[in-house]
Amino acid sequence: MEEKLENEQVVIPEVLPLLPVRDVVVFPYMILPLFVGREISILAVDEALSKDRLIFLAAQKNIEEDDPAPEGIHSVGTVATIMRMLKLPDGRVKILIQGLVKSRVVEYTQQRPIYLVKITQIKEPSISNITLEVEALIRNVKEQLEKMISVGKMLSPDLMMIIENVKDPGRFADLVASNLGLRIEDSQQILETIEPVARLKKLNEFLSKELELLTMQAKIQSQAKEEMNKTQRDYFLREQLRAIKSELGESDEKTREIEEFREKIKKAKMPAEAEKESNKQLTRLEQMHPDAAEASMVRTFLDWLTDLPWSKSTKDRLDIKKAKEVLDEDHYDLQKVKERILEYLAVGRLKKKLRGPILCFVGPPGVGKTSLGKSIARTLGRKFVRISLGGLRDEAEIRGHRRTYVGALPGRIIQGIKQAGTNNPVFMMDEVDKIGMDFRGDPSAALLEVLDPEQNYSFSDHYLNLPFDLSNVMFITTANLIDPVPSALKDRMEVIQLSGYSEQEKLRIAQQFLIPRQLEENGISEKGLQFSDQAILQITTQYTKEAGLRNLEREIASVCRKVARRIAEGEEGPFKLTQSSLPKYLGPPKYLPESEQEVDEVGLATGLAWTETGGEVLYVETSVMKGSGKLTLTGHLGEVMKESAQAGLSYARSRAKQFDIDPDFFEKVDVHIHVPAGAIPKDGPSAGVTMATALLSALTKVPVRKDVAMTGEITLRGKILPVGGLKEKALAALQAKIKTVVIPRENQKDLEEIPRSLRRKVDFFLAGHMDEVISTALIKKERKKRTSLGVSS
Repeated sequence: MEEKLENEQVVIPEVLPLLPVRDVVVFPYMILPLFVGREISILAVDEALSKDRLIFLAAQKNIEEDDPAPEGIHSVGTVATIMRMLKLPDGRVKILIQGLVKSRVVEYTQQRPIYLVKITQIKEPSISNITLEVEALIRNVKEQLEKMISVGKMLSPDLMMIIENVKDPGRFADLVASNLGLRIEDSQQILETIEPVARLKKLNEFLSKELELLTMQAKIQSQAKEEMNKTQRDYFLREQLRAIKSELGESDEKTREIEEFREKIKKAKMPAEAEKESNKQLTRLEQMHPDAAEASMVRTFLDWLTDLPWSKSTKDRLDIKKAKEVLDEDHYDLQKVKERILEYLAVGRLKKKLRGPILCFVGPPGVGKTSLGKSIARTLGRKFVRISLGGLRDEAEIRGHRRTYVGALPGRIIQGIKQAGTNNPVFMMDEVDKIGMDFRGDPSAALLEVLDPEQNYSFSDHYLNLPFDLSNVMFITTANLIDPVPSALKDRMEVIQLSGYSEQEKLRIAQQFLIPRQLEENGISEKGLQFSDQAILQITTQYTKEAGLRNLEREIASVCRKVARRIAEGEEGPFKLTQSSLPKYLGPPKYLPESEQEVDEVGLATGLAWTETGGEVLYVETSVMKGSGKLTLTGHLGEVMKESAQAGLSYARSRAKQFDIDPDFFEKVDVHIHVPAGAIPKDGPSAGVTMATALLSALTKVPVRKDVAMTGEITLRGKILPVGGLKEKALAALQAKIKTVVIPRENQKDLEEIPRSLRRKVDFFLAGHMDEVISTALIKKERKKRTSLGVSS
């Protein structure tokens, strides 16, 4: 009560100098030192000292502002008296102030050189009786303060003693808030709350929040300390254990691990460079703490180095007769591939050291490319490794990742070598034509070193960063099409084309390989189910349409499953599959012979196309109608095929006189060329001859022979250029019951690749010029008089 009386005796002027305060809110009865450095603030202090030592203190809204405007200063503050003042050597002033009463700014009477403000004192409502609520709030604040001290909050030792004697709730709230170190915004809210009980409640809220924060902070610090103590404790115990084992002559786990690696390095018989690197990494591991993050990376690296077959290899089986028997046992026909393998064995027998060849099997799906690789490995007595390159887009899949990356591993090549366990396996890379490329690099470019016998003796994987000899590995790649393979990669491989199978070849393969395998897989004895030759041939022609054998085997498996069910249900065999009983097992035929060519028709020619799934028969329809010289092409044709149609039309126009066509016919007619199966994309130059034949047939009204199919690229002068896929096209013609096939004369050399059995069934007509094709393909009959449209009547 004495202090209050003293404050009441102080006469507070109506206008006082204003001192903006940055980082503290001054409450009444609060004594604290302030450092004053800004010029406007020093002048305000001087003004107060020159009069009655009274000054108005108000907090800034933004503490970053050096020269706050009146809008940036809170209007509610505290009138304080300057008890002492000390000038510091750096020009600043240190003052000791005591808060007196809360006041509010009414008006800024002066802004330069100092702020002078007109104020009005804030009178707090007096509380005569302390209610239970107020008593409970005061007690709750005291308990929270004690808890805060228990969890590490630094408060003045005298604070708890002083607040015990304070009964006024408003002064109690101000006293606690001034000593808590709350945020400026929170302290200002308490200062501006006039009603004492409301101020006490607000203080209670802030205290609860502050206590939660302090509790969480203490918990985090406790956990961190416990972890640190546990790590230190484990380290000391481990070191003590090591020392004890050392005294007893027992080696610890780390020592055993180092010795094991040292033994592995000796057994691996690495090249000098790899052995030097292994010993270097082993020394690093020995000096590391076992639980260090890098130690696991070094261990993994050493595991790879010691597990790789640096000097392990299998001995090639060089008995050529035995090898021929194995190849014939596993595969029917494929003479070219078998001869190449036998040649390799013969060279190996004569020359002890030889490099592994790099072969590329190209052919439609299902012709046995992958299984041929397994057969080669079995023939040579080598390990077999297969990886698929289809859809590969990351160069690191081939060369590996550098060891700096988390989870780094060698590439697929080194992984495959480790999987094989020898340094000379048969290494098959499937789908080399389906490698992709994106921002992670070009895997096909990374394969250039792997598939080059002149370079791969020192192949360097990014993970190992050491040369590994791949020259003894026999690499085999497979592809459906050779065109997408980059030319540099194609140049490094020996390309061997595998053609599709004829009906008779499929019959033999089904009898020798497919049927026995499916009977065994479905638990049926050889006598339990028998297939007639005609039934197998009908499956190949009416239930499958492919160059390979996958669908044929599926249909055979389907028959076997149905028979297996009948046997399981108690029926007694044996069962025989004939041509008449086939629909009962497989349903109605899926593929019927084309019906368009039952008669010779005008403007309809039969072409032969080659796709990655084998040969196809392609029908080209041409219609000529009155018009103005418009050429329409339909059937989802590619650019090259459209250009072939343009070339065929230009040839027809240039030879109009020879074929009794009106030279000006193109100005009077529209030509529409259509290739059916419009949903299937078609492209390539080999349909040029077919389009030109169909066009000339439509213009001359002479039908095209239904039993003639043709293939070849046409030039503007009618010359016929060679094409590829001759065997597949001949098989497609044979399947469509076409016996005469017109091919370019320059393809005569390719007839040697076609089996004799197929050549006996198909009559190949060699044509070097379009005139020869016309004389063969069109029905020979008397030429008729020209009409004005250039179309015979």
